Formats: sequence, structure tokens, C-alpha cells
Amino acid sequence: MTSPASGPTSAPALPDYAPIPRSALGPPLNDQGYHVGRVERNLYWITDGTYQAAFLTTPDGVVLFDAPPTIGHNLQRAVDEIAAAEGVSNQVTHLVYSHHHDDHAGAASLFDNVVRVGHEDTRRLLLRDNNPARPAPEVTFTDRYTLEVGGERVELAWHGPNHSPDNIFIHFPDHDTLMLIDIVNAGWVPIYNLNLSEDVPGYLAAPATALSYPWKHFICGHLGRLATREDVALHQAYIADIQASAREALGTVDPTPYFMKYGENAWAGVQGYLDAVTDAAAKPVIAKYTGVLAAADIEIFTRTTTFAIMQSIRLDLGPSAPVHP
Repeated sequence: MTSPASGPTSAPALPDYAPIPRSALGPPLNDQGYHVGRVERNLYWITDGTYQAAFLTTPDGVVLFDAPPTIGHNLQRAVDEIAAAEGVSNQVTHLVYSHHHDDHAGAASLFDNVVRVGHEDTRRLLLRDNNPARPAPEVTFTDRYTLEVGGERVELAWHGPNHSPDNIFIHFPDHDTLMLIDIVNAGWVPIYNLNLSEDVPGYLAAPATALSYPWKHFICGHLGRLATREDVALHQAYIADIQASAREALGTVDPTPYFMKYGENAWAGVQGYLDAVTDAAAKPVIAKYTGVLAAADIEIFTRTTTFAIMQSIRLDLGPSAPVHP
């Protein structure tokens, strides 16, 4: 393609990254762009390779857990596929929200005449957002709620804010499975700022809470495969290394040159210093986990996660700075 004013145009040069560890990848998608598989018994999961949802078939209908818009109508197609193979109802009667974010709930309006269930803050936030694609749940709870449909039992619990104020733990005690969204990415690093999480201390504590539950299978909400307890432990190790590296950098990087250089431009001094701390903290973690966790070498992911953790160390734990004499 050419432009009379500028001549030939070319695509921007794009960076190369380390090969993805095969352990980070899930099963292939079908021709319609999804994979649906059995977790245990009548609990199933569905992925488009980037997002995940789950559903439980019962004699009284299907309970759907999350409705990511990237999966969209394939949610019902997956339910139809399993219902036809197993000889059960394909009617979705309940929809459980893990939390209010659109990327996990934006296809909720595709399902009419369902009972919508979620945390009380999910209802509050969805009413605030006023998005017709995400109707607010009618059934809400504060701390714990047992959902019983067709003889099946699901335990919902809120353990405080983490990724979002309303993100809940969804435990399937009879299926050896836990569903917790946007905390651990099976085989991958978190994307920007700890998966764009709003409460850093809550996010950091969530994996230990997840491991306190009995489960074998973990539905994490993203990418192409189910997670294991080993995946959660590896995530914890990655985060612990960032915490240790951030503490070391905060104690060793000298802010003086940045503030001397920029003088009255205080924000330039702050940027120079905090960027130097972040770089020093992130560099060894990126080197250690490249080839271990997929996308560890995409520096912006580990750098922004490191920045968020470093700021939480300063602001939540303290001290943020020496006390002026």
C-alpha cells in the first residue's frame, strides 16, 4: 500500500519473545473456537484459549459460572454439546458471577430467565455500571452462600477484596475443584499490575487462601488449561521473588542523583528514582522465570507487577520514606 504524500508504508518492527513453554498451553480449540472438557463428573470447563468459564449439569438444569464475551455464544454451544452427549438438559437456569468485570461477565445477557447469583458488592457495582450486558444478580450474599441446584452443591465465599472488591472463591466440594478468577494464570505470569488487581495485599494473600481449600482442579479464568496446586505454588514463588527483590532495591537504589538532576521538577525525580527501583527489582526475576512461566520475558508485565508490589510495600507496609527530623 502506498500513499501519495508519504510513499510506501511498512509494518512496525515487532519484538521477538522466548518460546512458550509447552506446559503453559492447553488442548486445541475446535472449528468454532472453543474447547469444552470434563473437570470431574458433571462439572465442565470451557476455554477459547484466553478466557475460561465453567458449568455444572444437573437434573434441574445447567448452572453457568461466568460468561466471558470472548466466548460468547460458544457458551451455549458447549452446553449443547455436552447435553447431547450426556443426555441431560441444556437449559441454563442459574448464572454465578465470580466478580463484576465485563471481561468475565459481558455475555451474561445472552441468558434469559436465569437466576443470577453473586456477591453483594457485585450487585452494587453492576448497578453502578448500568450495563445491560451484565444484569445485576438477584441472589446475593455477604460472606458465604451455599448454592444447591438439582442435588448439587457449590460453596461460594468472599474472603475480602483481592483482584476486585467482589471477587469470590467458588468451591465445588463434590468435584474436587476450586474456581478463583484473575489471581493465578496457569503456567503464565500475571499481566499488567498483578492482573490489573485493585487490592495488592488482598491479591497477594489470595493464593494461600486458595490452597487452604481441598481441591485437585483449579479454574483460574484465563488461558488454555486448568491449573494445579503446583501452578499456584509456582505463582507464589514468582510473587515472593518479586517481593524480596523489591525490598532489596528499595534499600539499595540511591534516590539522590535523580532529585539532584531534576531539582525543582520533583515529579521527574520521583519518576527517575522509582523507575530505577523497579528496573533493579524486576531484572533478576525476569531472568529467573523466562522459560519457566510463559511471557515472563515480556518485561512490561513483570515490571508493572513489580512496581505495584513495590508501591504496596512502601504504602501498605511502610515506611514509605524516612521520617523528616
